[in-house]
Formats: sequence, structure tokens, C-alpha cells
Amino acid sequence: MTVIAVFNQKGGVGKTTTALNIAAGLAMLKLDPIAIDLDPQGHLTLASGASAFTADAGAYAFFQRGVPLDQVVHRLPSGRRIVPATLDLSKIDALCGGDANISTRLRDGIRAALGAPSAPVIIDCCPMLGVLTLNALIAADRVLIPVSADFLSLQGVDRLDRALNALEIKLKRRIERRVLVTRYDGRRRLSSDIHAELKRRYGDAVCETRIVENVALAESPMRSKDIFAFSPASPGARDYGALMQELGGSGFFN
Repeated sequence: MTVIAVFNQKGGVGKTTTALNIAAGLAMLKLDPIAIDLDPQGHLTLASGASAFTADAGAYAFFQRGVPLDQVVHRLPSGRRIVPATLDLSKIDALCGGDANISTRLRDGIRAALGAPSAPVIIDCCPMLGVLTLNALIAADRVLIPVSADFLSLQGVDRLDRALNALEIKLKRRIERRVLVTRYDGRRRLSSDIHAELKRRYGDAVCETRIVENVALAESPMRSKDIFAFSPASPGARDYGALMQELGGSGFFN
């Protein structure tokens, strides 16, 4: 079982879009992934077509009420599995922040519910480094960092990299990470400059695949569909398909 956290502290970088389409790509490979929505906004839940769930049936119940994780995993009409999020998740920092054991609750819950030889887990993180995201990072084997091709996102990666380095010292283990450039526009020199600068700083940790800005990627969540189901011939489907091949070939999903 591989646990992958999709995280960036900056919004608007394609974090949820990436989590949605990575989970869809893994499902197409018959790996039956589980998507966990840890963002109180619940965008992954909505984009997956799972808007009808209440707080008692999702991630909030797991953290606040101690409901076992396997009891809040739901099979969607699409066939995929998800732990849904609701706005109540925004209360977890205040309600559970004083619990000394709260930061490992997700890791322990995944191990207890799913065991070792299980399906991959994709976590869509909250864009803040609080209780929920700390749980995701401690539970994760690997972190995928979407970065939009702009200057402010570039600076954000440095801060996130330093935070992961500090967390590695406490955990006494390496957290493998990959950086994915999103919202790439080949007509803008800035896009290629940002990608080149990321390669200079982080080398092979930067994906060769770049996710090109296109309308279908923006529209697909509105239809509660991943890009492969919504527009399989679109540039977005092409790019996320290429990303699946790149990450799969490097052992990122193993």
C-alpha cells in the first residue's frame, strides 16, 4: 500500500484536480484506490460526485468521533472509493489540537483499517499546515506537490520543502516528494522559466510532465467527472495520462 499526499499551501495550483485525476488514473489501472478528502472545502468530494454525505459519514467522524476509517470509505456510482469531507472538518484544529496523539491518527487509522497489502491511498490535503495536513504528511509515503507556473508558487515550494525537511528529522525517515508544474502555458516565457528554475533547484524531483492550462480541466469537476471520463481526447487527459506513466515508471505508486 502506498499513501500519497497531494499538498501545496498555495491555492489555485490544481491540487484537487491532480488528486482527482491521479485517483482516476489508478482506478483505470484496476488498483481500486481510496481517495481521502482532508480539505474542509470538500472540493474533491464534490468533483467526485459525492455531495450527499453528512459529517457523520466522512473524515470528520473519523477524527472527532473515532469512527474506524473503513466505515467512512464509500463506493461511488463511478466505482471509485472516497472518504468524503464536509465543512465540519474546519473544526478539527480547535477540537483536537490539544490531543498529543492527534497527528498520527490518520496513519494509525489507515494501518488498522486497510492493512499492508492494500490499494493505494490518495489524500487531498487542506492548503494549510494544521492538524489535518500534518496527519496526511505523517501518514504519507510520498508527497506530490502541484505548482502553478508563476513566481509566487515557486517561492511557496521552498517553504514547503523546508517544512518537509524538518518533519523528516522528527519522523526519522525520508518523505519522497515530486513537484508537478500545472497551469503551464507554452506561449508564456515565464512558464518555461519557472519549470527550468524548479529543475535547477530540485533536479529529478521535478516531473518532466507538465499539465497544460486547458478548459476541459476546469470544466470536468463541474460535471463531477475526472478528465478521462469527461474529455478523454483533451490536452488535460493527455497530460495526466503522461503523468501516470511517468510516476508509475519511477515506482512512485509502489
